[in-house]
Amino acid sequence: MAVNLTDLSMPQLEGLKTQLDQEVEFLTTSIGQFKIVQTKYVEAKDSLNVLNKNNKGKELLVPLTSSMYVPGTLNDVEHVLVDVGTGYYVEKNLEESKAFFKRKIEFLTKQIEKVQPALQEKHAMKQAVVEVMIMKSQQLQQSQQGSQTAATTKA
Repeated sequence: MAVNLTDLSMPQLEGLKTQLDQEVEFLTTSIGQFKIVQTKYVEAKDSLNVLNKNNKGKELLVPLTSSMYVPGTLNDVEHVLVDVGTGYYVEKNLEESKAFFKRKIEFLTKQIEKVQPALQEKHAMKQAVVEVMIMKSQQLQQSQQGSQTAATTKA
């Protein structure tokens, strides 16, 4: 059901603007989170490039936590453990791992492409509401000035 914005009162327009602000913020946050996860998958996929026969036996730092690393040696350059979600890890070879990360990156790209038009639509709707609010505010000021002028003229 379409509603003509000019038929809404100022409080209704303010409520609609608040709702649209919240929706824009939610969609913007969602896109941001998708991009963060997508970047992590890209980095994980890129990190697989160091796994080659030339690096076998080399020393490296192994992350235990986000801020604690321990020294280690790279022994297996053909298999990795991949976090497939909810704390589950699966051993995969390099090609399977690259394919997994590629699928995840493509999925996130599609999700971002789905949300982007909705975000743009909400922005446009919000702008339309703001313009109607400005117009109604100006009309109210003009009518108040007109009534003040009429009251001054009678006195």
